Amino acid sequence: MPLPSYGVLVGTLNRFTRDDPNDFGSWYHGKMYIQAPAGEYECVVDVSTPSGVPVQYREVRGLDRSLFVLADLDNGWHTLARTPDSGALDYVRSPILRHKRTLLARVSRPAIDLINSFVRSPHLGWVESTADNALDLLESRLNNSKRVFVFGAPYTDGRRGVHDIHMNQGDPPGPFQRLDGIWQDGGTIIESKTGVLDAFLTKFKPQSFNTDEHGLPI
Repeated sequence: MPLPSYGVLVGTLNRFTRDDPNDFGSWYHGKMYIQAPAGEYECVVDVSTPSGVPVQYREVRGLDRSLFVLADLDNGWHTLARTPDSGALDYVRSPILRHKRTLLARVSRPAIDLINSFVRSPHLGWVESTADNALDLLESRLNNSKRVFVFGAPYTDGRRGVHDIHMNQGDPPGPFQRLDGIWQDGGTIIESKTGVLDAFLTKFKPQSFNTDEHGLPI
C-alpha cells in the first residue's frame, strides 16, 4: 500500500536548522521551517542514519517551468492525486526531472547524446550524503529562495509538518516496502528570487529505480 497521504506544501522559508549531531533519533535531519497561511510547518529531510543505510542526494538545476504544473499554486498544504497530471513527483517517471529544455547549439553531436542520456537516466547524478554536504547544498539554495515546494506526507500527530521528503518507491523487502507507490515521491523544489526552479532530491541507497506499477522493485 502507498503512503497514507501525500501532497505538497507551498510557502516561504522562515529558517533552516539541523539536528544536533550528538543527539538525534533514528535519522539525522535538516529541518526547513516553512511559512504558509495556516502557520509554520516543520519539514524534515533525512540525510544520514547511524544504522548504516547510506543516503544519497541529487540536485536538478533549471527545471523547465512549462512542465511544473504547480508553479502558480497558492501557498499552503495541497493533497495531490498520485497520477502523472496532478503535479506529483516520481523520480523514475516525472518528465520535469528528466527533461533538458535547451542544449547549446555548438555542442558536438556525441556530447549532446551524452547529455541527453544523462538527463534521461534517473540513476545518474546521485552523491552519497555525509549529512553536511547534502545540507550545505540545500541550505545554500534555500537562502536564495522566493518560494519553496515541499513534497511528502503530512504529520499525523496534530502538528503542522511534512516528512517522507524522499523517494518513496523501490524499497527492498523490509518494513518500508509496504509504503511504496508510484507518483508519491518526496522532494523539495526551490524557486529562486529570479524565478529559477531547482530540485533537491534524496533517496536511500538500497532503493531501486526499476519499479513496477505499484512502486515495488522489479
